[in-house]
Amino acid sequence: MPTQSPVTDELIEMRGLRFHYRDWPSERPGAPDLVLLHGFSGHARSWDAFASAMTDRYRVLALDQRGHGESAWAPADGYGVEEMVDDLAAFVKALGLKGFSLLGLSMGGNVAIHYAGRRPPELAALVIVDIAPTIERAGIGRIQTGVQASDVFETREAAFAAARAASSVPPEEHHRHRVMNGLMRTEDGRFTFRYDRALRSGFGRRRDADMEAVGWRACGAIAAPTLMIRGETSDILSPEVARRFVETVPDARLATVAGSGHSIPLDKPDGFLAAAREFLRG
Repeated sequence: MPTQSPVTDELIEMRGLRFHYRDWPSERPGAPDLVLLHGFSGHARSWDAFASAMTDRYRVLALDQRGHGESAWAPADGYGVEEMVDDLAAFVKALGLKGFSLLGLSMGGNVAIHYAGRRPPELAALVIVDIAPTIERAGIGRIQTGVQASDVFETREAAFAAARAASSVPPEEHHRHRVMNGLMRTEDGRFTFRYDRALRSGFGRRRDADMEAVGWRACGAIAAPTLMIRGETSDILSPEVARRFVETVPDARLATVAGSGHSIPLDKPDGFLAAAREFLRG
């Protein structure tokens, strides 16, 4: 799925690690910045279609978070939320962002919640996609099962076939683009996904009760106007928790994308774009 706008791939060294990000210039001179944070199994290329569509209003920056995509892998104990929040703060400072908007999906949304809870003056608007400090057990179990499954494939097509078997909801071309741009070769010539396997063992440790309480405190401290986008059939974010989120964040609203599960930008890219554009007027 080719992008419709020019985009450059950049590397930046921050906090002792090399990070990769994609930079889409805006069609509009002097446009504000929009930073995108992917989910646990995602990468910066996951945002290609959405980012290209938003260049009429924003310069768009999609960051590969530590251990993902083309960014460097951290020590095995270096994947906590606070480490990723500090990465984001360093990124904002390094690029000199002012008055920017931030959009995060799932893991990236959790990072965005904790970052926004620090009340950074540079943040103008926030979009959280299908995540809150309280997560449904069914969704956690599904994700843990998925990341513990074999992720080494004989061919790229075999990797895509496995992804389609797991979910046939996303538009096929859109799904193929995400999978194909998230693969790397192994030394035996097979293919695997571009993220650190140490994340598998570290994933569950981020969901303890104290972290949940800290997350809700962060929600209450958010000062920026906020949109929560929930997938109608999400097994991660319940309707009740979504309502609690918008009641806890001082200036928040809720949008629901029909027919979508947790991975809204993948499942229903048009519905996701419509919801985000309505809020992010630029």
